[in-house]
Amino acid sequence: MENLKVIYWSQTGNTEAMAKAVAEGIEASGAKAECVSVSEITAQDLNDDTAFALGCPAMGAEVLEESEMEPFVTELEKNVSGKKIGLFGSYGWGDGQWMRDWVDRMTASGAEIAGNEGIICQEMPDETVLEACRQLGRRLAE
Repeated sequence: MENLKVIYWSQTGNTEAMAKAVAEGIEASGAKAECVSVSEITAQDLNDDTAFALGCPAMGAEVLEESEMEPFVTELEKNVSGKKIGLFGSYGWGDGQWMRDWVDRMTASGAEIAGNEGIICQEMPDETVLEACRQLGRRLAE
């Protein structure tokens, strides 16, 4: 049974709640899920993984968190070709541009984006968003 990782960065807990819902969806499909803070993993740890999820809220002018997640994603871009990736995160302002940019980056690096787009929500995820995250987990486990 494959162990799918859900890697995230969260400051307020909103993106962490989304990560846990993605993991629930993975496990509902019969696979194992592991939620991991981005500070506890390296991009090289994902070299042999064929599918995983990444979560990060929008920061500043709609960018990824710059001290941990951005360097992780930059390193990861070198080795995502052919991998299935789920993207998710929360935001407090803007219109989701950071997620569109992130999807474009991963796609340009050869990744397949599960569901063709990232899942976003403003502030705390409600049940509709959490269910979308569970669906994302199910897609990753397929």
